[in-house]
Amino acid sequence: MTVERTSIDTLIVGAGQAGIAMSEHLSKLGVPHLVLERDRIAERWRTGRWDSLVANGPAWHDRFPNLEFDDVDQDGFASKDQVADYFVAYARKFDAPIRTGVEVKKVVRNAGRQGFTIDTSEGTIEANRVVVATGPFQRPVIPPIAPKGGNITQIHSADYHNPAQLPEGGVLVVGAGSSGVQIADELQRAGKQVYLSVGAHDRPPRAYRGRDFCWWLGVLGEWDAEVMRPGREHVTIAVSGARGGQTVDFRRLAHQGITLVGLTKSFDDGVVTFEADLAENIARGDENYLTLLNAADAYVARNGLDLPDDPEARIIPADPECMTHPLSELDLAKAGVTSIIWATGYAVDFNWLDVDTFDEKGKPRHQRGVSKEPGIYFLGLPWLSRRGSAFIWGVWHDARHIADHIVTQRKYLEYRDASQRRAEDRCTESAPCVHNVCA
Repeated sequence: MTVERTSIDTLIVGAGQAGIAMSEHLSKLGVPHLVLERDRIAERWRTGRWDSLVANGPAWHDRFPNLEFDDVDQDGFASKDQVADYFVAYARKFDAPIRTGVEVKKVVRNAGRQGFTIDTSEGTIEANRVVVATGPFQRPVIPPIAPKGGNITQIHSADYHNPAQLPEGGVLVVGAGSSGVQIADELQRAGKQVYLSVGAHDRPPRAYRGRDFCWWLGVLGEWDAEVMRPGREHVTIAVSGARGGQTVDFRRLAHQGITLVGLTKSFDDGVVTFEADLAENIARGDENYLTLLNAADAYVARNGLDLPDDPEARIIPADPECMTHPLSELDLAKAGVTSIIWATGYAVDFNWLDVDTFDEKGKPRHQRGVSKEPGIYFLGLPWLSRRGSAFIWGVWHDARHIADHIVTQRKYLEYRDASQRRAEDRCTESAPCVHNVCA
């Protein structure tokens, strides 16, 4: 469908969970808007994830408030395709004005008049406001230490699909957040020798005393925390819904056959060097885990809840040999490692957004998604307003706040003082008016 040149009150860029949530709230409030998506609805869930991925939260939790998942047990974990189908169904539910296959190339503030000019692959759009709903998973990041050349296969987790994709031989997985842990586990179960590089991480229990960790973070107020604790910016979270949901325990992964190593430090002529921080990183993960158990126990006692004791949750397996005698380096060829998977996260990419709202590091300046640049909004970013902002349910609540802000701004701009009202009344009496311009 050709856009050519058109005008709209609010343009939403991106039709993933953030864009669809935004569209729902604007639709309910009667704000004219358009959603542009360069691929399909929720495309990243379909093609930017590995085949066996499931949601990290249970179906009762990781959804929008007004629609449950079909054919997914409420305590189960939806597959990536079920999540994508869910968003398609949700958008259809309120007839979201989405145009797919249209890429936004540039957004520029208009000079001397309201709004923005948006160049797209199908023409130009004028909009009073732009909501950036492209999410945090825009540009896969492979650190500069990655070896150059050689015979080793290197891919980011965004491009990993299944074990059959990789050549014969062992695999080094760099990154022990949710993606790295799940991929390493899958590869080891497929018969590959796996080395897992473990950095700083949190590892909550999958469930404790009969309740999922998502429930515990909710009742303990952790999802609503508004500020990340200092020094936690590079701490990933290791949690998994795979195979019905399991607590991530690095010692168990090691006893299963995965070799744990410290943070990947450097590569030199086929030899990778690791930091001597493996035991420390795992100990801090244990501390995070036990702290949540203690907080949960205190909550149960304080509120007199009848939840079953769970003493097994506090059993920590014995340290495996790879922890007591950690590798400081690894000759990849001698170890038979033929592949490296970089589960090292993503960076945002706002090169197409030519407005004054970024700090010296290129991060958007905003308050709860309301940008420093009037008329520009951000949605779906981690910690946009709280810890839960990047989650499906969290983005829905952030979208409601932004939609209310847009409505308020529209009311201000529609205001006419007494002299303007009298002029418009005289104009109406003498000739019909269209958009405050006499015919």
